[in-house]
Amino acid sequence: MLLIPPPPPPRPPPGSWPPDAILATSPSQKIMRRSQHARKETEFLRLKRTRLGLDDFESLKVIGRGAFGEVRLVQKKDTGHIYAMKILRKADMLEKEQVAHIRAERDILVEADGAWVVKMFYSFQDKRNLYLIMEFLPGGDMMTLLMKKDTLSEEATQFYIAETVLAIDSIHQLGFIHRDIKPDNLLLDSRGHVKLSDFGLCTGLKKAHRTEFYRNLTHNPPSDFSFQNMNSKRKAETWKKNRRQLAYSTVGTPDYIAPEVFMQTGYNKLCDWWSLGVIMYEMLIGYPPFCSETPQETYRKVMNWKETLVFPPEVPISEKAKDLILRYCTDSENRIGAGSVEEIKNHPFFESVDWEHIRERPAAISIEIKSIDDTSNFDDFPESDILQPVTNATEPDYKSKDWVFLNYTYKRFEGLTQRGTIPSYMKAGKA
Repeated sequence: MLLIPPPPPPRPPPGSWPPDAILATSPSQKIMRRSQHARKETEFLRLKRTRLGLDDFESLKVIGRGAFGEVRLVQKKDTGHIYAMKILRKADMLEKEQVAHIRAERDILVEADGAWVVKMFYSFQDKRNLYLIMEFLPGGDMMTLLMKKDTLSEEATQFYIAETVLAIDSIHQLGFIHRDIKPDNLLLDSRGHVKLSDFGLCTGLKKAHRTEFYRNLTHNPPSDFSFQNMNSKRKAETWKKNRRQLAYSTVGTPDYIAPEVFMQTGYNKLCDWWSLGVIMYEMLIGYPPFCSETPQETYRKVMNWKETLVFPPEVPISEKAKDLILRYCTDSENRIGAGSVEEIKNHPFFESVDWEHIRERPAAISIEIKSIDDTSNFDDFPESDILQPVTNATEPDYKSKDWVFLNYTYKRFEGLTQRGTIPSYMKAGKA
């Protein structure tokens, strides 16, 4: 029986050829292209085989601390690249039922690869901790910026709120709801532009954001009568004094959370726009609208927002700004953005915003960066023992539960092939 070989596959039409294939006409060009491709493929395969671990990074400084771990500035030993390493203790994740949230954060950072979201390069784990290796944003966070300033001008507020609108919309378009939009999670790059971080609440809620955490009000009468009688300047000072402690506690603060999230009767992406309204109020007034001396009292104020959302007469702001805040902080069915993000962009407060080019323009407040590992926009934190070698005598055995962290490891190939170069976002800051 005669076997007829199959015909060769058809050549792709000229319009679909890669430009490189058209340009490489001479033999020497073809050889050069092949060699570049082979080198890239070798590097990719090497990266796939490499098992990354703590030994590949040198820890330079602690730049953040939270309830479940900390963030360190680190340098990758073989390339010299600078990163922010988020370290999360497995024991705390299991104990505080945070595994699903941490998994969600890792998955979202892998998927949401755009200008508005902090880039993640690797994730890995050891017996004690989970590690997320992210781009280092030397501008610090919005919480730190707001603590340095009494208030922001309307022009600066317009810039930061406009950029955050685009950042939030970018994750909404991927089908995610952030659920934890607050100044701590708005990071600033080397040029002062906004990037979203901390996606740990993108699926489900922390215990700290559940109603029962704040509901024990019947036995505790409101405790902040003195706070209510303060003027705006004193309120801002008191808020800022307690603010950082709230950021690091496991309970957190309900200041930025939409009332429908507490109700647990269903909510959607519009809860992120409520949070942005609270941040906008804080930028212009100096403290958020529902701040109190206790989280329970803040929760009560959020739930009674129709009575408690008021503007202090001694801090004048424009009618446009006031109107936008009230359009954000209202019932979800009447909230701005319910139709589309265009509704927000067309609000009179954003009249002069060039939405298409905002990220290319200078930021409202420029960031001073002296080097690629400059941490001057971060607080100082004491060293901790989170990276100490594990000893079997002192460490509980979580091996039986380690299956919950399966497939946590991730490596991004793009951007890791140029040894010892400064990442492009850093170069932009030096221009």
